[in-house]
Amino acid sequence: MSIRTLKNYAEGKWVTPLSANETLYNAVTGDAIFSAGSEGLDFGAMMHYARKTGGRNLRKLTFQERGRMLKALALYLQERKEEFYKISAFTGATRADSWVDIEGGIGNLFSYASLRRQFPDERYYVDGDIAKLSKNNTFIGHHIMVPKEGLAVHINAYNFPVWGMLEKIAVNLFAGVPAIVKPASITSYLTEAVFEAIIQSNILPEGSLQLVCGSARGILDTIQTEDIVTFTGSASTGKMLKSHPRIISEAVPFNMEADSLNCCILGSDVTPNMPEFDIFIKEVVREITTKAGQKCTAVRRIIVPENRVEDVQIALGKRLSTNTIGDPSIKEVRMGPLAGVSQRKEVREKVEMLAKSQNIVIGSLDQFDVMGADKEKGAFMAPIIFFNDNPFEKTDCHDIEAFGPVSTIMPYKDIDEAIDLSRMGKGSLVSSVITADDDLAKEIVLGTASMHGRILILNSDCAKESTGHGSPMPMLVHGGPGRAGGGEEMGGKRGVMHYLQRTAIQGSPTTITRITNVYQQYGKQHEYDKHPFKKYFEELEVGETLVTAKHTVTETDITNFANVSGDNFYAHMDATSLEGTIFEGRVAHGYFILSKAAGLFVDAKKGPVLLNYGIDECRFTKPVYPGTTIGVKLTVKEKVAQEKRTPEDIKKGIVKWLVDVYDQTGETVAIATILTMVKMQNQD
Repeated sequence: MSIRTLKNYAEGKWVTPLSANETLYNAVTGDAIFSAGSEGLDFGAMMHYARKTGGRNLRKLTFQERGRMLKALALYLQERKEEFYKISAFTGATRADSWVDIEGGIGNLFSYASLRRQFPDERYYVDGDIAKLSKNNTFIGHHIMVPKEGLAVHINAYNFPVWGMLEKIAVNLFAGVPAIVKPASITSYLTEAVFEAIIQSNILPEGSLQLVCGSARGILDTIQTEDIVTFTGSASTGKMLKSHPRIISEAVPFNMEADSLNCCILGSDVTPNMPEFDIFIKEVVREITTKAGQKCTAVRRIIVPENRVEDVQIALGKRLSTNTIGDPSIKEVRMGPLAGVSQRKEVREKVEMLAKSQNIVIGSLDQFDVMGADKEKGAFMAPIIFFNDNPFEKTDCHDIEAFGPVSTIMPYKDIDEAIDLSRMGKGSLVSSVITADDDLAKEIVLGTASMHGRILILNSDCAKESTGHGSPMPMLVHGGPGRAGGGEEMGGKRGVMHYLQRTAIQGSPTTITRITNVYQQYGKQHEYDKHPFKKYFEELEVGETLVTAKHTVTETDITNFANVSGDNFYAHMDATSLEGTIFEGRVAHGYFILSKAAGLFVDAKKGPVLLNYGIDECRFTKPVYPGTTIGVKLTVKEKVAQEKRTPEDIKKGIVKWLVDVYDQTGETVAIATILTMVKMQNQD
């Protein structure tokens, strides 16, 4: 049968390679189905196009606009997911495997779209708190973060051709940085299908993404200082790329997520009759069989108490005996083939290496059945479980990874040995602890955390809703120390920061306010005759301030607030109990001060302010005693526009106000940021 040549997407157009010398195969049948190549591509020109066209277009958008862009793209791909499932079957993935890859990847887009709520409606991000650098507060420092004016080069692994792309581009696109995506050639046909849908959607600005399906030798030769390179795959390839002369000379950030020897620990408290024992067995089996064990997070080391080795081995054997291997399109099949015959050959070689120092106790390289396919033509392999009776001396299991359905049971005598064994993997992406003893869990976590990027603690309380050992979450970092590469991906806001340049800025509070568009305390304030609560969202200006009338606090105020709130704390109500405290007399409730402040600055009549949205960063900085006179300065601190959720929705935005409550000496007694939802004047 004729095979189709995959196209690359470069400089805004689809490009057929001049030659396609890489043949790609159906993992189930072994038939050649596609070819790939990159001859004719000018990587330097692609990078220039990304920086000058893609980067410029993305940086014109605010974080809010980029978030909405990702949401629209996620919805578009979600509508077309069944097309991707059909192609995914060629990779050997079952429906469940493909769900993780396809819908998990789309889920990352949704997650980063929702992250916009933590960012301003600006093209930059103001990070952290003000640094006061002078006695009289005329000179301050702050940090601003702007998108790097380079591009991201994503070099991805073959095991997750959709998730691997989408989980990375969700972050760089949200940050405002374009990307070139280089999937592993063996499964790049699935990446190409999803990428083609992305381009057809016409949702992303021109130049945001480019694709290289074939070999990309030389792609790093024109990398520059503001670029970012990410790599997912084997540690050996990652180290080679990380040492590229351009990476070193240009000081290019290199994020590496390498395959690692992850572990799953059974707590010494768990017995076979406990639910945690079954949870452990299910988790290990799932990690061995999902994607046929071709996961950077798969469990490679099964660490169990020495008196539970036989129980675990028997339970794993029973569970794996029901695992049906075969054509993933067949409903009864639970595990498909590896991604290709070349991968099977490599895994078999690693199994033979491991077999020199430990024994196979479950499974066989040759004796297994396959449903609906030819065992030899397809890249099929049965799960293999080793037992290592002395993992402190026979250490191949801590050094050699068979990237397939292969794992090793190893015993420990006490919790210190379990911790030591987990650390002998020299750094991993994830480890799991299954125990019903929270104190034991704490000891293991604190003893192992420095060598693992993520730790999952499972018991009967959380197992049903757990996302599992092998599932990185968009809002949590994915990566690990040592062998795992030392990098971080995703992580919510943390991931976005990798694509932004943090710069310290110094100047007067007024100047820093103008630069950041966030009011800085002690900056100039502007008073107007019109009450700010009578103004629409568009009319309000950052730095606009209302100076209120004043109120003298009385003992009656304190007593009445105690009666209404039920707060009869001794410092407010019992003047005879204050000896040895910091208070000189009965002190007003902090929340009374804040409530009274609201009474002073609120305009009671109906207007553009729709509701109170919340309070941030509230502090009571000085005691307020009866006889103290307080006033309020209410200043527009920041504005964040919101999109309409439905056509019937009201156009509005969130206004953050700095509430500075001061006494008759001019000293601040309470300070807070309150949020209001304010209607926009233009509802079109």
